Amino acid sequence: MNDALLDADEHVLSTLDKDGTRRWLYPRVSLGRFWHARRIVGYLLIALFVALPHIRINGRPAILLNITGREFTLFGLTFLPTDTLLLALFMVSLFLTIFLLTAILGRVWCGWACPQTVYLEFVYRPIERLLMLTKGRGGVPGKNISGWRYIALYAIYLVLSMLLAHTFLAYFVGVEKLSQWIRLSPIEHPGPFLVMLVTTVMMMFDFSFFREQLCVIACPYGRFQSVLLDRSSLIVAYDRTRGEPRGKVKKSLPIVNQHLGDCVDCGLCVRTCPTGIDIRDGLQMECIHCTQCMDACDAVMEKVKRPKGLIRYSSQNAMDGESQRFLRPRVVIYPTLILILVSLLTYNIVTRKSFDVTLMRNLGSPFIMTESGEVENSLRIKLVNRLDKKDQFKINVLSPQVVQIDRTQPVVLESGATETVGVLVTIPKNIFTYGQVTADLEIVSQSGDRRVVQCKLLGP
Repeated sequence: MNDALLDADEHVLSTLDKDGTRRWLYPRVSLGRFWHARRIVGYLLIALFVALPHIRINGRPAILLNITGREFTLFGLTFLPTDTLLLALFMVSLFLTIFLLTAILGRVWCGWACPQTVYLEFVYRPIERLLMLTKGRGGVPGKNISGWRYIALYAIYLVLSMLLAHTFLAYFVGVEKLSQWIRLSPIEHPGPFLVMLVTTVMMMFDFSFFREQLCVIACPYGRFQSVLLDRSSLIVAYDRTRGEPRGKVKKSLPIVNQHLGDCVDCGLCVRTCPTGIDIRDGLQMECIHCTQCMDACDAVMEKVKRPKGLIRYSSQNAMDGESQRFLRPRVVIYPTLILILVSLLTYNIVTRKSFDVTLMRNLGSPFIMTESGEVENSLRIKLVNRLDKKDQFKINVLSPQVVQIDRTQPVVLESGATETVGVLVTIPKNIFTYGQVTADLEIVSQSGDRRVVQCKLLGP
């Protein structure tokens, strides 16, 4: 049975050894121009992530995803469950934007802005290197590390994970409610405390154990790149034409007489990669465009007095010597669709009223005849106040003028409140045509907005 199994020539995954055991990665640090730029971007994004729940626009948090209350606030705009069209337009526009950026810039999101990369590379790993005595250079820690350093490392990880989990929860419950929960005993709010605990455990598991495996194994984005990228998309690429054949430079011979490519086969591009791949093997799913191999290779090229850019941002067409096209079908189709969807989204937001109206028919008999010979229809009108203040609504009949309703008092709703009111509509029998008549009801709010809903009234 064992003789029938084939041994892998290489690693099946960059995070697994040939025997299937975990291959722990301790990437070297290559302090080049891209690393410094990524660090600035990363810290700015961390500051933005922490600050957003505290920033208020129009009296509301900049971002509040209240799932239990089915209310989503994004930069001053509040979306309710009735905004299905708006949410659909927003989500489709967002996905198409990701497709467009990937088609043009490749996986720049993964290496420069993804929270997994930003927090792991610029928060958790620097702390690990500080305590494991590899600060500023990275790599595998020494064997004689004191036990207290590991205890301190995971204690700091736990505190950071708790802070990160609380910040993450603030996006869903709000800063005010979260601060109240922090000051109260967990017994008084077991549900939210359990959510916070589970989130903390997941953060701790991810950043202290799972790490780069989230990018290699769990994240679907890397697997989508085969359909999102084309041969003109930006990638991190190794120039084989210039770099091969690889070989060490012999100091005893002039470089021009050694018949070697520019790659000196130092392996630093592999040791500095946070996902453990060899970029010289070509485009790979595990590459997250972090540019560490580019910084490492540029530093080596500078030492051996060869041009930088052996590993650089390029495309498959450029590396193969083919023409590079910016305008191509997906780069034209994606922006066109995004423009249409964003225009529709903007129009719907601009023309959106301060309240929502849903007209429903009551259960039971569709109509009844009164003793005076008139017809009565029982309706329900659902009103949703979208304002941040109290509002009141008046219901009128626009047409036909002979139609009457029994509700003359305005409906008062608090901010964000929803109420379904019953309305009894009385219609003269003689205006029905084939048992139906169309009526227009007008709902006017005190804030000045107006909606007209059309309904079919039934009769004999």
